[in-house]
Amino acid sequence: MAILGFLMIGTFLYLVMSKRVSVLIAFALVPIIFALIGGFGLEIGKMMLDGIVKVTPTGIMIGFSILYFGLMIDRGLFDPMISRLIRFAKGDPLKIVMATAIITLVVALDGDGSATFMITVTALLPIYKRLGMSSLTLAGVVALGAGVMNIIPWGGPLARAMVSLGAESSELFNPIIPAMLAGAVWVVFVSYIFGKKERKRIGMIKISNKGDSMESGEIAATLEMSSSLPKLYWFNLILTISLIVALVMEIIPVPVLFIVAFAIALLVNFPDVKKQQEQIASHAQSMVMVCTTIFAAGIFTGILTGTKMIDAMAVSMVSAIPDWLGGHLPILVAVVSMPLSLIFSPDAFYYGLLPVLSEAGAAFGVNPIEIGRAALLGNGTTGFPLSPLNPSVFVLIGLCKVDLGDLQKKIFFWAFGSTIVMTIVALLTGAIPL
Repeated sequence: MAILGFLMIGTFLYLVMSKRVSVLIAFALVPIIFALIGGFGLEIGKMMLDGIVKVTPTGIMIGFSILYFGLMIDRGLFDPMISRLIRFAKGDPLKIVMATAIITLVVALDGDGSATFMITVTALLPIYKRLGMSSLTLAGVVALGAGVMNIIPWGGPLARAMVSLGAESSELFNPIIPAMLAGAVWVVFVSYIFGKKERKRIGMIKISNKGDSMESGEIAATLEMSSSLPKLYWFNLILTISLIVALVMEIIPVPVLFIVAFAIALLVNFPDVKKQQEQIASHAQSMVMVCTTIFAAGIFTGILTGTKMIDAMAVSMVSAIPDWLGGHLPILVAVVSMPLSLIFSPDAFYYGLLPVLSEAGAAFGVNPIEIGRAALLGNGTTGFPLSPLNPSVFVLIGLCKVDLGDLQKKIFFWAFGSTIVMTIVALLTGAIPL
């Protein structure tokens, strides 16, 4: 079963990254084929349905968030901020990319990866488009920033690790704060490199004194910088801020929150029913593409879990650890947990693999808490925004309209660099033992 699971995931990653088939097709068909090979027959249907049910709230949330923020972009909610940021950057793509990193690191304090992606991308994507900058660069920088900040105590990975190990948040998180800060510095450094590449590609954008035109080589764009605010600006701003606050405070379930917010925004901004339908249709393609992929991902995770492939994979990986390496298990876990995020879903990693790793570490005299910290440095941070088994990644690629394989290729090694930097700092500060 372990071999079958590894082959299934390897086949999926190969097909997606080589662009042999779309992510949706790979999610839907590859697990079915391997489940049939495993002899599960009629059991496959229930497994797939269980997986789809599990991702349904995420699919609803993402679908309506695309409609909501699409409406806000169309109504010019972010135009004043865009104009100010462009003036501040003075047409320098480097400054805009670095600003993207800093904004992401701040917004990611909400602890919700999907919300971080939605807020940062919807605010910054119009800037990238107007200046002719790469959406893939935006997605990459946001992914790196959100990943590093994903281990804050109110985030998902640390909460899972606490439950799995029976530990307090202070035991897991406080010692790795210096490592997290080092990771944030690394993200800003990487954004500087990406920004220099964007500057080299499109050049400096020259903005006239009137502030109404830009040009750089063969690239020219027009930016309206009207002194007057867009229609219904204050209503849309207050509604959006209220939405974000309610999202962070978890007043009501997030999927319901977005449905209600979108319904209110649509009614107020477009009282005419025909206009409402046109607004929905204008973003329907993006919504359908992302949501269908998420539901197909439910088939993948449902079969992976239902067939017990994931359990067999976890046991086989731990049994392969040699005795001489057992005492250095925290370093091994920190380094390999990032690529393992491409194989294990967050729940599978923290509730399935981490307990096995912690027990193995205990046999070698290693504190399970140190194993938990090490896991957070890789899987909880840099692996989170790249894993096709993490639903929130589809929020990012859906909003940026980029391919998952392209995103993985662009930032995999930079993300792995984040893990290395954070692991080194964790070793130096004693958060994990040498």
